[in-house]
Order: sequence, then C-alpha cells, then structure tokens
Amino acid sequence: MPSQQVYTIILSSVSLDNIPEHAAFTINFLILKHHLNGLLHSLPESIIAAACARSGQRVLHVDSRNYYGGNWASFSFSGLLSWIKENQQKTDIDECEDWRKLILENEEVISLSKKDKTIQYVEDFCFGDQDSAEDVEEAGALPKLPVFGASGAEGAAQASEKECPPAEGAFLGAEEAGGAESASATEGNDTELTSENDSSQNTALDESSLELGKTEAAPSEISAQEPKKVTYCQIVREGRRFNIDLVSKLLYSRGPLIDLLIKSNVSRYAEFKNATRILAFRDGKVEQVPCSRADVFNSRQLTMVEKRMLMKFLTFCLDYEQHPDEYQDYEKSTFAQFLSTRKLTSSLQHFILHSIAMVSETDCSTLKGLQATKKFLQCLGRYGNTPFLFPLYGQGEIPQCFCRLCAVFGGIYCLRHPVQCLVVDKESGRCKAVVDHFGQRISANYFIVEDSYLSESVCTNVCYRQISRAVLITDQSVLNTDSEQQVSILMMPPVDVGKPAVCVIELCSSTMTCMKDTYLVHLTCPSTKTAREDLEPVVQKLFNLNTEKETENEELEKPRVLWAVYFNMRDSSGIDRNSYVGLPSNVYVCSGPDPALGNDCAVKQAETIFQEMFPTEEFCPPPPNPEDIIYDEDEIAPEETGFSNSPETKPESSSEESSSGGTTAVKKEDNEK
Repeated sequence: MPSQQVYTIILSSVSLDNIPEHAAFTINFLILKHHLNGLLHSLPESIIAAACARSGQRVLHVDSRNYYGGNWASFSFSGLLSWIKENQQKTDIDECEDWRKLILENEEVISLSKKDKTIQYVEDFCFGDQDSAEDVEEAGALPKLPVFGASGAEGAAQASEKECPPAEGAFLGAEEAGGAESASATEGNDTELTSENDSSQNTALDESSLELGKTEAAPSEISAQEPKKVTYCQIVREGRRFNIDLVSKLLYSRGPLIDLLIKSNVSRYAEFKNATRILAFRDGKVEQVPCSRADVFNSRQLTMVEKRMLMKFLTFCLDYEQHPDEYQDYEKSTFAQFLSTRKLTSSLQHFILHSIAMVSETDCSTLKGLQATKKFLQCLGRYGNTPFLFPLYGQGEIPQCFCRLCAVFGGIYCLRHPVQCLVVDKESGRCKAVVDHFGQRISANYFIVEDSYLSESVCTNVCYRQISRAVLITDQSVLNTDSEQQVSILMMPPVDVGKPAVCVIELCSSTMTCMKDTYLVHLTCPSTKTAREDLEPVVQKLFNLNTEKETENEELEKPRVLWAVYFNMRDSSGIDRNSYVGLPSNVYVCSGPDPALGNDCAVKQAETIFQEMFPTEEFCPPPPNPEDIIYDEDEIAPEETGFSNSPETKPESSSEESSSGGTTAVKKEDNEK
C-alpha cells in the first residue's frame, strides 16, 4: 500500500504536531497495532528498538523531547544553554483532561509524569566577558521553529542545534577517514574485527589516526608556550563546533557494546577515536601513566626495579584465577590493602589503583580490583595503546546509531510527542494502549518506558541515587605535550575522607566535540551533595577558575576555565522491577545513565528485556548481505532505483564515493583480505 509507506517515511522524519489533522488520523490507523511502543530514546530503549525491528517486530518510538538520546544526548553550545534554562526554570505544563473520555469502563490508567525530575541543581558559570556576546549569533544556525511543550526561545535553539550537527555525525560511517580508531575497526569485516591477531588492525588504526589528524584538526608540531586567547563571543559564535554530552563515558575496546556494534553492523553509522593517554594525579601534579609493555619499559618515571615489579604484578592479574592461593586470604580486604602486600612501591600502588583498575581506595574488594585490572589489560592493544574508544561527535551518537538501525528496518520515530498515560485492562492486568497528547489511543503488545516517565505513585518504593556532573570548556590541556590532540582520562583520588573518586575525561577538538584551541572536560562521580559541592574542589586543583584579570602568578600554569556547568543527574540503574508499584507485566522499565565509565549496564539491560519479550529471537543479529536478499518479481531491485532497505548498500552510495581517500583505502584493504 503506497500511502502507508509514504506516511511511515514522513513520520520518521518529522513530528506529528507538524502534520495536518487529517493526516494524523491516517497515521493513527497505521500504528494502531504495533508490537512495541517505546517511550524516550535513551541508550537502552534505542538498543531494544533496534533489536525488535531487526527481528521483524513493528516499532513505534515516541518522545516528548525534541531531540534523541534523553539524558544520553549531546548538544551544541546554544542547545546546552537552552537545556540549562529549561531545567533551571522547570515550568509547569498545562494538562488537558480531554483524553480521559477515551478510557472505557473495563480499563484503568497509569498516569505518566509531565515533568522531567532527573536533573537537579543546575548551575552554570562564565569566566569571561558575557556582555560583548549578547548580540552574537551562532554561525550556521537555522531559522528557529516553534517546539511543542517548550517556550519558543528554548525549543527553537534545541531544535535548530539537534536537527543539524548530530545528524552529520550519526550518518557518518566507520569507514570514513576520520573514523580512525574504530578503525577500519568496525567497518565491514566482522571476522577481521573479532580475530585475536590485532596487530594488523593496530597498524591500520595508527595510519588512519594520522589521516584524522591531518584532515580534521592538525595537531601542532610544537606545543605552544601560551594558549591562544579564546573569548566567550567566540564560543557562542562557534557553538555548533561543540557536541557536549550530558553523560560522560568511554567504550572499552572489548566489551558488550563493542561486540554489539560489530555484530549488528551499527558501527558503520559512527566513527571512533582512541583515547590516547591515561593520566594520574600525584603529589599535586598530573603525569602520564605507562599502559602497554612498551610504555612501561620506555617510561622515565619508573626505575628498572619498579618496571619489573609492575610487569610481574600485571602478568599475575591476567590469569589471577589460576593462582587463588595468592589472593584468597585477602578476599575480605580492600584492593588497596591487597596491593600493599605485593611488594609494590607507593607510586606503583597509586598507578594500579587509580589509573589501571580505576576503583575506589576504600570500597573496592580484592576480587573486584583484580577483575577491573584484568579487564583493563585485556582491552589494551586492540585499537591502540589504551583500552578506550570515544565516539566522534560525542556519546550521544550511540543512541542515534541504534535508532537509525531501527528506522532502516521499519521503526517509526516521533519526537515532541508527549504521552499522557498507559491504558491497562482491568481483567488481564496488561497494558493495552497509550494515550498521546492529541487524545489518540495507540495500541501495542509491549511497552518500554524510561524511568523518568513514571509518576511518583509508581515509584513510591524506589530509592534513587544521584550522579554529580560537571562540564568545563578550558583553554589548554591539563598536561601539555608536543601534540595538542589528546584524549585523556584521569581518575582523581578522593579530595577528603568519605568523598568518592572523580573521573575526569578531557576531549580535544579532533573528537569533534569542541572548537579549535579549546578542550572539553567532563567530570563525573557518585553524588554525596550537590554537583558543585562534590566537584568544585577537584576543579580547583586542576584548573584556574579566576577570570583573566584576577589570575595570580601561581595560577598561570593551570588551564583556565572559560565556562562551566554543574548538575546532578538521577541514577536509576540496578533498581529491581518489583520496586515499582502496580506496573503491568508487559511494561518494561529502562534505567537512565549509571556512573560507571563503560556502557555495560545499558547493553545488558537491553538484552535482558529483549529476551524476556522474545525468548526465541536472536538479539540484534547481523544484517543480511545484499546478495542474500530475494526480491519479488514485481519488486524493483534497489540497484535500479537508488533506494534500498538493505543496510549493506550504504557503501555504494554516492555520498560515500565522494568521501575522503581514507574510505577508499579501507575498502581496498577489505577486498584484498
């Protein structure tokens, strides 16, 4: 039916509030019997939606926000300012009760929350002159459009920023020249990616990383003695150069998310950059930690005796399960106490605890510390000298990549589309439909709901934790070297007793998350107080928070903070389903971001929920090869029309043929193999 296909395409690209009234009713008919209805587009829901669509289920994904990702989203600078204003004001939304007349006598409703209460204590600071930036406009900004459910100024800024920069990043394939560290990694050949002989991959990665440096943002050959002066006006004007994540994470090069990206071929929608160095803070100074065997033996920080000690201990950690006699007496001790018994110097203990295992000094058990150390070591060398990858254009690209896979296999997406309630059948106790802000009923067999949508009555017994977050824009790196283009991770030890360690991730301009001559710094830790109270002491140790006129001589060596924002984010991970009151059996709850460095929790949760719904289906199977697709006689082959539902036809598109030379090199390499 041609009309159905036309409306499906329209619906996946625009929101219902921009469609004429008669068209909305037609669309309502089309989506009346969806197998899956997802609310909000954060990472777990996006993965579930992609898996369901790939297995042949019909998926409708709606979100009251006007951007993808929820609390996993990335914003341009102007978009983040709008997000800050929205969360500081928390304006009430007028509720229309007309939808209640759609509820039948044998039905009851579970009202959904109208406010997002997952973000609190938002504080932003500018350490430059803001007056001169009042009339400055963001370069390349689109005309502003009204947004449903938000004031014109806030919604327009969000809409214009999210409809452009992220789209650019989400559509880029891993085979493009900039996708160096994902390497030719994730482009096409799954067998090559998962092979144990990673040396050839590393070579390819190193070569393409050089290409990235040349094409995207060439690193300076000699580090500048003084950072270039960057004003607030420049930040506003170049706001679209920023892709600022609400949640700060890295990808372990061996782990559930990387395996899923490779298996499902979603990796071709994104590009990745290898984290180039791991730092440590000791004796008031920031220094680089040697990771690989070569780094250890080339390091000037360690004596020859310390190098032997370190290599011996790391070798033990790789197969510690085979030597239980060496640690079983310390299973009830902390990892820090265990390290003190291993004849390691204080500097080695510090490096292992905070920069390799990256665990708490007071709360981590010996077994968990050994597991974390082994995981770190197993991830080394796959895509570079560190275990971590970072997606170009920000962490917000990952949910969008899975949304794209879902859309390729028929999923429908609606942004700016609030849902009023869940409709529950009294007899069966199962949810049968939702009612949206138009007063339309949308039926489905399964419902995936992000925790933030649930009302207080449903979450009465839930005890939430909080995450403290800070995002800084700085004028130089915390550790200057010959290359300005460094992606660094630093685990700051607790400032005071009872305080948590703080994870610091510093991103350079070649990650496509900030403008040239600036760095984007993310700080994350479990909350004990407000984000500013938790994180500002760490910021003061690493950075200069004074304005340029107030800067003292001893602060000149520190990077200067140009702009900063602090906020607390709800941590709903690890909550048992039974904690939610009166939740129907076919309604599944996904949690928001957790404070861990990786994304394991989100991937495992998505797979668990999918297997509960469809126990006989494979989770995100590989897409079919073009030659395996059998077309009906009356169906026009995709090669003749230029359109195809097969994801494997993407490398043949004209846009990719005209991409950089790195793409061609990767294709040739695959063909030769």
